[in-house]
Amino acid sequence: MVALTDPLVTALGDRSAAALDKALGLRTVGDLLHHYPHRYAERGRLTPLDSLEVGDFVTIVGRVERSSTRTSRNGKKLAEVVVTDGRGELTLTFFGYSAPHHAGKLRAGTSGLFSGKLTRFGNGPSRVWQLTHPDYEVGEGFDVSGFTGELLPVYPAAAAFSSWNIAKAVRLVLDVVDAGDDPLPPAILAAHDLLPLGEALRLVHRPPSKEHLEQARARLKWDEALVLQTVLMQRRHAAQRQAGVPRHGRDGGLLDAFDAASPFSLTAGQQEVGEALTRELASPRPMHRLLQGEVGSGKTLVALRAMLRVVDSGGQAALLAPTEVLAQQHARSLRALLGPLAQAGELGGAEQATRVALLTGSLPAAARRRALIEAASGEAGLVVGTHALLSEGVQFADLGLVVVDEQHRFGVEQREALRAKGTAPHVLVMTATPIPRTVAMTVYGDLEVLTLRELPAGRSPIASHVVPLAEHPQWVERAWQRVREAVGEGRRAFVVCPRVGDADDPGQPDADGRRPPVAVEELAPLLQDGPLAGLRVGVLHGRMPTGAKDDAMQRFAAGDLEVLVATTVIEVGVDVPEATVMVVMDAERFGVSQLHQLRGRVGRGRHAGLCLLVTEAPEGSPGRQRLEAVAATTDGFALSRVDLETRREGDVLGTLQSGGRTSLRMLQLLRDEDVIRAAREAAEALVEDDPDLEAHPALAAAVDAVLHPVDTAYLEKT
Repeated sequence: MVALTDPLVTALGDRSAAALDKALGLRTVGDLLHHYPHRYAERGRLTPLDSLEVGDFVTIVGRVERSSTRTSRNGKKLAEVVVTDGRGELTLTFFGYSAPHHAGKLRAGTSGLFSGKLTRFGNGPSRVWQLTHPDYEVGEGFDVSGFTGELLPVYPAAAAFSSWNIAKAVRLVLDVVDAGDDPLPPAILAAHDLLPLGEALRLVHRPPSKEHLEQARARLKWDEALVLQTVLMQRRHAAQRQAGVPRHGRDGGLLDAFDAASPFSLTAGQQEVGEALTRELASPRPMHRLLQGEVGSGKTLVALRAMLRVVDSGGQAALLAPTEVLAQQHARSLRALLGPLAQAGELGGAEQATRVALLTGSLPAAARRRALIEAASGEAGLVVGTHALLSEGVQFADLGLVVVDEQHRFGVEQREALRAKGTAPHVLVMTATPIPRTVAMTVYGDLEVLTLRELPAGRSPIASHVVPLAEHPQWVERAWQRVREAVGEGRRAFVVCPRVGDADDPGQPDADGRRPPVAVEELAPLLQDGPLAGLRVGVLHGRMPTGAKDDAMQRFAAGDLEVLVATTVIEVGVDVPEATVMVVMDAERFGVSQLHQLRGRVGRGRHAGLCLLVTEAPEGSPGRQRLEAVAATTDGFALSRVDLETRREGDVLGTLQSGGRTSLRMLQLLRDEDVIRAAREAAEALVEDDPDLEAHPALAAAVDAVLHPVDTAYLEKT
């Protein structure tokens, strides 16, 4: 017998174990048995071909409709075998001397498994799905005897290790594995009528019926949910035991002076969130808060007021931003909002004032030295920066609050490096990407979540429209006319492209043969000489020198540039109230949340915004459906669910992973909210009674096995 923690070589031998490791990263018996089928083919029924995607290594179950051989133009043999599912067709192509052999094996009426890289061949309506030199198993060689039921497992595979070879390896391992002690406590198994782990693993790979499969899935979802929720509860429990420094603020300080001079009236939501932060900052336990809110809901103002309270308490606040453009924008915005209150020691500065220091990697040496001195001496109460804040040479006099903007762009180690520069400082992480409740429970379960939904007064509505080039190519000309009309009325426009485009980025057609994405450096001159001739057009992208980026942004804000052709470097934090039009090129190549963020850059003043999503995606395609969802609503919370439905769970869980495979293989965040909630309650009770899980060694081992010791330490850092 072998255990789940044993290396695969003990059950499969050197050759198969090495191949599984190289192809799929599966190293232990547990890794293989948790590599679940991603679908099941029913005997007598074929997997729909219309669910496939170009460029994937796929395994399908199909029936040969017809096969033929011929000689190609260069004199080589060519075999073409057409596989059908009754609705669609897929062509298998074989070249060379072996072509007749394959055609002979794949005769009409033969059923089997076919695996390879999916491409499209031909032009226009005649284009067909194609697998070139696929692996296959048919007829007597198509061994389904190991599957006792009507469901045949089809596994996520790779070119070097096909689905049915994975199935063979799984059958060998299932015959000799001992699942060991169950990680789920007996009380949980009984309360939720769950199968033992060993039986669930056997049934998920060899289900005799759909009912047995659903029982197995229900159990395995609980494993994933409970392990993650247990880790989150352990993190929360540890955080509650830390000792921090209360930051009470003071009457008549910077915060009071700022509120008295501010032209902004706080929304009810901003007031409520501000009161919650005030209570947490005054606590002797370090605050760990997540602040989420709609684009333009005023998170920066809320964060600034919290930072001023810390400065009034004798401490400092650091604001960590993911890009230099955003860090510079934050520094300018904070200085503009504070006015004389940010000019300590300067002519015209307020009697009580602080300074805002900016620290980025590309600062000139003199400016960097000055910023370092201001941070280390405490002269700068507010320090804004990029990853440069994390370097060893950066010191603070008394770091009391860490604010992380667009937190999903940072690794946990990076956030911990900044926290370590203070004595258990309070932490506020912010995101303008609204998070569904189930994601918040799973990813941010150790944080208290605050939400801003209400937009401040003065924000204008944004209209969004899809510009479909496939059906209406002339509409793009109208898009450029709208840009000219806006500029003619004294306003400004963004044009967003997916690619920079230069000598180092020539662009290549994708797996479906589509042209490269539109590029900033290529489109800007075409617009300047064509539909936007006479307008002042500039460019902005991440490869530009820091000074050039800052100059372009400031010229656009001042009106010296009327149109800014940019990449997603403008996605967050850029605030130009005069910008009212945005044209997004190849919009289907962006994610839903990304488009929502980009759209939030317009309509920030008193004039209505317009966002035009230019696309070649055909009507009914997944890309087009995403764009239509974005155009249909400006509700970021609704769009966040659409976004999650189109993304892998592992992408969403980036904040819980350190680069390895996601631990969620079975659990689906939007569909399994009941399981997540129940597991959270169970984990909370377990950790409250037994923080180190000493009475539950199997669960503790499951945490280590799924997340690995290095990942557990990594999780604890947040």
